[in-house]
Amino acid sequence: MKTYLEILKEKEIYALNHQKEPTAMKLLMLHVSEKSNEQLLMGLSDEMPENQAELFSQLAKKYVEDGYPVQHLIGFEYFFGYPFIVNEHVLIPRYETEELAQHILLYYDEFFDGKKIDAVDIGTGSGCLAIAISLEENNINMVATDISEEALLVAEKNNEQLKSQVTFLKGDMLEPVLDYAFDLLISNPPYIPNEEYVEALVKDHEPHVALFGGLDGLDFYRKILKDADKVMKPTFMMAFEHAFDKAKELKGLILEYFPNATVVQKKDMQGKDRMTFVFQT
Repeated sequence: MKTYLEILKEKEIYALNHQKEPTAMKLLMLHVSEKSNEQLLMGLSDEMPENQAELFSQLAKKYVEDGYPVQHLIGFEYFFGYPFIVNEHVLIPRYETEELAQHILLYYDEFFDGKKIDAVDIGTGSGCLAIAISLEENNINMVATDISEEALLVAEKNNEQLKSQVTFLKGDMLEPVLDYAFDLLISNPPYIPNEEYVEALVKDHEPHVALFGGLDGLDFYRKILKDADKVMKPTFMMAFEHAFDKAKELKGLILEYFPNATVVQKKDMQGKDRMTFVFQT
């Protein structure tokens, strides 16, 4: 029998030889062995049980040769320090969206001064944004919407497991909340232009309804902004994630609907224009 370390090294080389991330092999080994990172490190010289080694080999092949995202194979991804269930019905949370959540929380303190507010997350997917923000700030009463029933089932599971208090509603964009009034609107809608190239790992394994946003990638922002005045209180904040090359167009679109608003745009850690915030007083 080979040790955990010997088998891990073999699979890391296997991944590298197929131009895949070798770090994924450690995630798969942690999943299969049901060990914490510390436990695995302490026991690398132990022999790996045959049943674990066989399952590990199967999952490694699914990742390396069959192209499955490692998050789907282990069943979760961390977002803002919380483990979120993910599968083929929801987008895998991205680091850029963590940055959006961080800015929202900072602006909440600055703009709302810690007051209790009502917020909505449009197109919630796994619920990562809505749930993380709700868990981080108790004074934000969060509602979230999605058109996909399958996505909402995932979001509800995350809501339950993470013991958050988000209310989820099914429907297209703002349609389920037209009778509500919000201080804060958040959305990371589908924004890839329909004809843009998307790598197979994403296109083949993540829901197209959560990826593509029309010919120019801005269709869902138009839908949201068209109806936003029906659900926003007189003083409000909105926060969007978007494609790095659409910041100028999105700002123009926002000012068409809210000409008196202040629009602030932020770069992500890669220096790309990825986040837009709207303030109206």
